[in-house]
Amino acid sequence: MTKKIKIGITGLPGAGKTHALRKVVEMLEAEGVKVGGMITDAIIENGKKVGFMVQDLLTKEEGVLAHIESRSEVRFLDYGVNMDVLDNIGVNAINTSIDGADVIVIDEVGKLEVESHNFVEVVKDALEADKPLLLTLHKKSRNPLLQDIRRRDDVRILEVTPINKNILPYKIIPLIKEEIGARPLHEMYT
Repeated sequence: MTKKIKIGITGLPGAGKTHALRKVVEMLEAEGVKVGGMITDAIIENGKKVGFMVQDLLTKEEGVLAHIESRSEVRFLDYGVNMDVLDNIGVNAINTSIDGADVIVIDEVGKLEVESHNFVEVVKDALEADKPLLLTLHKKSRNPLLQDIRRRDDVRILEVTPINKNILPYKIIPLIKEEIGARPLHEMYT
């Protein structure tokens, strides 16, 4: 039995990884596909990025993962990081989606997230699950987990750019739909 497709979206910071991922999630959910896992997004205040939040796609629970005003001893760039939020929301969301979703989403496997042992372990579990997996990957990190993901035969890496971020979801959807046995793309959007 072959494992279901795993798609890694990579790109430079700000290229649109999360934008493309959100569009794929939106398109799948519109067709009744149960999408689980975690998604991160920037917190913008007065036009300036001040932190990052994490959200459980199934429960919609969210929390502040990192913020410039956080006094956390765990630091990433200018942000104080709340690793408990990553573990309690992000890790739990991924773990729940392994059994309870049709498609698993992990946004993002990056420098900050791989500092959590629990996160690393649940990503490994998700990679072994027999379900389609869509994850965003930090482009340049040499972290062992990221290097292992990039070397896997069952992971297809796609690079997002500001130019293709709006088109990429339409390339990803048919790959995932084929895996879950949903209606063909041309039937969905006609």
